Amino acid sequence: MDYSKSNRRCCKGIAFVKPLRTFPKNFIWGAATSAYQIEGAYDEDGRGLSTWDVFCRQPGRIRENHTGEIACDHFHLYKDDVKLMRDIGLKAYRFSISWSRILPEGEGAINPKGFDFYSRLIDELIENGITPYVTLFHWDLPDNLEKKYGGWRSKEVSKRFADYAGIVSDRLSDRVKNWMTINEIACFTVLPHKLDRYAPAKVEPPKIVNQTIHNALYGHGLAVRAIRDNADTDVKIGIVENLAVTYPVLDLKKDIDAASKCFKDKNQAILFPLFKGNYSRQMIKKLGADMPDYTEEEMKVIAEPVDFIGYNIYGGSPVRHDDVNVYEVLPYPKGYPKTDMDWAVSPRSIYYALKYTKEYFGDIPVYLTENGMASDDDETQSEEIFDLDRLEYLRTHLDMSLKAIQDGFNLKGYFVWSFMDNFEWDWGFTKRFGIVRVNYSTMHRQRKLSSYFYENVIKSGSIL
Repeated sequence: MDYSKSNRRCCKGIAFVKPLRTFPKNFIWGAATSAYQIEGAYDEDGRGLSTWDVFCRQPGRIRENHTGEIACDHFHLYKDDVKLMRDIGLKAYRFSISWSRILPEGEGAINPKGFDFYSRLIDELIENGITPYVTLFHWDLPDNLEKKYGGWRSKEVSKRFADYAGIVSDRLSDRVKNWMTINEIACFTVLPHKLDRYAPAKVEPPKIVNQTIHNALYGHGLAVRAIRDNADTDVKIGIVENLAVTYPVLDLKKDIDAASKCFKDKNQAILFPLFKGNYSRQMIKKLGADMPDYTEEEMKVIAEPVDFIGYNIYGGSPVRHDDVNVYEVLPYPKGYPKTDMDWAVSPRSIYYALKYTKEYFGDIPVYLTENGMASDDDETQSEEIFDLDRLEYLRTHLDMSLKAIQDGFNLKGYFVWSFMDNFEWDWGFTKRFGIVRVNYSTMHRQRKLSSYFYENVIKSGSIL
């Protein structure tokens, strides 16, 4: 049976079983990507180099020496991609803007052709009934800012980021109402400067690593102010974080409390300053001389109120109560189910991320801005792609998302990662997260079984 045709007949109403697990009618259903991972056209229409362009040219940094210079060629194929989004039934699309496409040097002269591309993309989305959600920075820093200021080691880059945010929001907020400043701070601070992974991959002393985190937080706060100063008045602004998620091994009060304490300890550097406007005494004591340099005014900027928080959740840590140390993080056993990234599958992470967010930060609206799995899909496959592992991953994580909503947690939307296979950073094109397959030899797009599952979920508003 051609499942896709059967699925379309079902979608047209021959029949759904009466749904028992239904999401709110205003729940946002979307998919996500990022600029460097899909756009390509790295040297077209005036785009400047980013740190990722430079990093990928270093031999051995990326699997099979892949680069994002062509990626999925979305820059040229965006109309076809938006049509696919419409076919799947997406209500929202989260994408990032390449800072280097707008400001080739990261500052100074604006590149009109860069704006033209994003303007065309936004218009295409809106014409197809898809709401744009824009991320301003998804790791691809203009290389000139790295060379001139030292990248996020300098607060000058925090200020340049605010300038860029103001320019983009001024030009595009007539059509874009949902803005995300920064995606996953640790991935362009800790990974390159502590672990020698990801651009710009220059190992630094702990104090400088911590300074890059602070400067990124400061840049976020300045950008929030810049967007509010330059954009239409009805915009919504947030930040996206790959928080450290913890969940109790058993739903016993002592384990739930232990996982809560662990959640607080593991998110001291980013989430708590964002919402509380200070660094905890615990963190200051722990880091000592390695604390970043900061002022009280900067902390006020960092805690500039946001309208929502975006969470990228792929897994978490199982925690149980410990009589001596309050909590114990348990290791996953060898045979535990894992994705093709070797990440443990733990849908309970979603429920408890939302629970502890409400506990510590109040009833702020939350979007799951990324959730999905890498699966060993075959590029050469020409028939249907039965990614049942991904389908079941989505089903179980959506199940926990719905349970969280039913228990009173303020989850507003879900963005699957990813809309299509793409350049998976230092893994190159060897890992596939998409619900749409990309053949990198021909750039042909092909829907996977998971995309038909997701289409039905969106149409029915329930987990099928």
